[in-house]
Amino acid sequence: MIAEFAVIPVGTGESISPYVAECLKIVRASGLRHELTATCTIVEGEFDDVMGAIAECHRKVRSMSPRVVTSIRIDDREGESNAIERKVWSVEEKSR
Repeated sequence: MIAEFAVIPVGTGESISPYVAECLKIVRASGLRHELTATCTIVEGEFDDVMGAIAECHRKVRSMSPRVVTSIRIDDREGESNAIERKVWSVEEKSR
């Protein structure tokens, strides 16, 4: 499965890069295939592993901020692997 998520601290000012950096440390330590984008983080793996990493990110940012909003979008289909790269490659091929 692929999950796109964003953990957003509320009431902490405009810059959220310190919070994103903490989440990126967690995602990297999880060993999940991932991609950091300008607006979210994408992770790929088994459901429990992905949701566990997202939950850990949420808890970490919540420990740093009085309020946190976490959004998650999941694409889950049977037999999916290396989906992050394959999906990007498929669109790139069609755009040539």
